[in-house]
Amino acid sequence: MSSQSPFEPRTEEEAVEHAAQASAESVLGECEPWDDWETKLVWWSIGIGIAGLIILGTIINLTILD
Repeated sequence: MSSQSPFEPRTEEEAVEHAAQASAESVLGECEPWDDWETKLVWWSIGIGIAGLIILGTIINLTILD
């Protein structure tokens, strides 16, 4: 591929080739592993959300739906 600046017009084939090369390269770089506290935070959040659904569902069932 020729060395064109990003502002020069390209043919359709050159644009497709450029897009394929850009998608093949990692734009964000390598991801870093999660720390233990982040994993615990996610699990606690999921647990609290499920417990909240159960508690609020029970309260709604006993008060509104009766």
